[in-house]
Amino acid sequence: MELNELYQDIILDHYKHPHNFGEGDSSFTNVELENPVCGDHIKLMVYLNDENIVKEVKFTGSGCAISMASASIMTDELKGKPLSEVQQIIEDVLGSMRGEKAAETLDEHGDLAALKGVMKFPVRVKCATLAWHAVKDAIAKSKRNT
Repeated sequence: MELNELYQDIILDHYKHPHNFGEGDSSFTNVELENPVCGDHIKLMVYLNDENIVKEVKFTGSGCAISMASASIMTDELKGKPLSEVQQIIEDVLGSMRGEKAAETLDEHGDLAALKGVMKFPVRVKCATLAWHAVKDAIAKSKRNT
């Protein structure tokens, strides 16, 4: 199996069987974002504990396979990590997608490597980064509320 096929399989699996899909309770900070160009919509919920650990990340929404798979992969990658590490991962992903960081940066983050193929299609980058912008906003909102 070629690497591109493996990456496509990972994206399709996360799309068909999204991880951490569902609503959080009132202790979560919520953010909703939409890509008006294509209609992708995400509601992201983050629970940051007193030690600044991302204890839980959930999402709901609708959209293309890339946006939903990216959100699913993101929740797996960020859950249980300290805020400082989470912020670095967010910057790695967004920087890579903007071409400011090497695509290989994503190789350090498990299934996130599957998103490297998206960079070949600039019109799809917004799909892949929607959840990442939402989590960045949710963390900022959470920090303001503490």
